[in-house]
Amino acid sequence: MPRNYRKEYDNYQGSPEQKARRAARGRARYKAMKAGVVKKGDGLDIHHKNGNPLDNRPSNLAKTTKRANRSFPRTKTARKK
Repeated sequence: MPRNYRKEYDNYQGSPEQKARRAARGRARYKAMKAGVVKKGDGLDIHHKNGNPLDNRPSNLAKTTKRANRSFPRTKTARKK
């Protein structure tokens, strides 16, 4: 059965909460790029240590590889240790 991308967007990606999280992740990356921590196309992600993308305090952000940042479950109860 093929994926229904329209339904996925309507149910999750298009929600106001998810739009706010996506914008906050973008702001975190922008701040890190301005500070010279990461560069465009360097293969690194900005990791939110407590798992909350809305928390962009410098102490909560760390640079990490894309593979490491995307390798743990993304549920409300599962947080990276």
